Amino acid sequence: MARYIFITGGVVSSLGKGLASAALGASLQARGYKVRLRKLDPYLNVDPGTMSPTQHGECFVTDDGAETDLDLGHYERFTGRPANQQDNVTSGRIYRDIIAKERRGDYLGGTVQVIPHVTDAIKAFVLDGNEEFDFVLCEIGGTVGDIEGLPFFEAIRQLGNELPRGDAIYIHLTLMPYIPSAGELKTKPTQHSVKELRSIGIQPDILMVRCDRPIPEGERRKLSLFCNVPQSAVIPALDVASIYDVPVAYHEQGLDDEVLSAFGITGAPQPDLSRWKKISKAIANPEGEVKIAIVGKYTGLKDAYKSLIEALMHGGIANNVKVNLEWIESEVFEREDPSPWLEDVHGILVPGGFGERGSEGKIAAVTFAREHKVPYFGICFGMQMAVVEAARNLAGIAEANSTEFGPTREPVVGLMTEWLRGNALEKRVADGDMGGTMRLGAYPAKFEQGSRIAEIYGSTEISERHRHRYEVNMDYRSRLETCGLKFAGTSPDGILPETVELEGHPWFIGVQYHPELKSRPFEPHPLFASFVAAAMEQGRLV
Repeated sequence: MARYIFITGGVVSSLGKGLASAALGASLQARGYKVRLRKLDPYLNVDPGTMSPTQHGECFVTDDGAETDLDLGHYERFTGRPANQQDNVTSGRIYRDIIAKERRGDYLGGTVQVIPHVTDAIKAFVLDGNEEFDFVLCEIGGTVGDIEGLPFFEAIRQLGNELPRGDAIYIHLTLMPYIPSAGELKTKPTQHSVKELRSIGIQPDILMVRCDRPIPEGERRKLSLFCNVPQSAVIPALDVASIYDVPVAYHEQGLDDEVLSAFGITGAPQPDLSRWKKISKAIANPEGEVKIAIVGKYTGLKDAYKSLIEALMHGGIANNVKVNLEWIESEVFEREDPSPWLEDVHGILVPGGFGERGSEGKIAAVTFAREHKVPYFGICFGMQMAVVEAARNLAGIAEANSTEFGPTREPVVGLMTEWLRGNALEKRVADGDMGGTMRLGAYPAKFEQGSRIAEIYGSTEISERHRHRYEVNMDYRSRLETCGLKFAGTSPDGILPETVELEGHPWFIGVQYHPELKSRPFEPHPLFASFVAAAMEQGRLV
């Protein structure tokens, strides 16, 4: 039977609950246990699919097409276990399902209330499908005291009583700020956060305390006394150089030992963290550096590109180099010459995005990469802009554009109206709902034998995750291929374009899917490994 670990947060948001959960999962996995990680989000959106990346960060897509919280990316990268639709739920999804049942009459005329109906639905989600796992880690989004989080805290409180004794524990992650004028780390915010948690019936078993310096023993004793936890269960969560240092750092602070102790588990094997130490060593001791320019529209919040950042780091690990990122807001290139910004970079990447803002700047970045033979990687929207650029400047189609930006006489990129998922035909209309209506999740693709991308993958058949409404118009394929832009990858039926590559260029590839979502520190995605290798070669030429 699975044991449950509930991870809550206090004091402030963005302390790294997702990363802490992923690191703990990795440590337990390194001891030989099977783990599952799930995220409970209190906001009323049904999923993050319609939320702005600059407000919520990246929308992480799973193989089965779920649009989920970016923390699920951490879960996958740290444990290697692919997440799915049942690993992330929101208040919006819970309420939507309950209201649908009420409209159908499933409650037989009874009054529908937060307790028990909402809390029961949350508990059912938490408990479902865990038979094969030793530990299920459930992270509750937000911070204790948030009004929207109360049903989730109540649900996990109830589970603590309903599960067999000793089958559930609570970890509370807080902040211990350093006050320079006083020269002290302050325990009071954590004390108040735990007091708030205890007021709703949850006593934490373990405290994880985020801080930027070691916690003196006196402060640990104080937290133990006032928060009613053993001193050994006050775990310093210190800042580290790389997120991939976290599993080893938390183990050295005793986190996984304390978790097993809280469950009464003795005699567990020590974790084999050798591969994490190897990754940490590789990151800390690179043999060189490359500079990659990311030309995007959400650069104000780096979490909007979280998986992309990590995938580039993985590409650096594969090549034993440090990848330095140059963030450039694409709108800048609509006002200024891109040359001063890009002339000293070793690679240019245009990531996914939505909408017209900044699109001409991205096209200018593509032009620079093509003309100056700088390695170019276009992902999703970045591939579409590469095709528009080639249509305009190589094929002479001056009015080439995307219908995403409005009516155009030359729709080189247009709205997808139908596609196959397995044997089922999926359809979309231009004025339909925004949420959950894209081509989402893993789809197969096939590559031309002898193409550059087939060589990089070492295969002509792959499966990658998608998230897009628009696609390159295959009616322009022959005109573009005549100019050297080859459609090297398509859907298995040959109808949907998946990849393009430019002949005669050192490294110029666009993909309609999101390869960054499947990259892992121990298994860097081949496209990112190859792109960074090409950037290294470019670095020798600059």
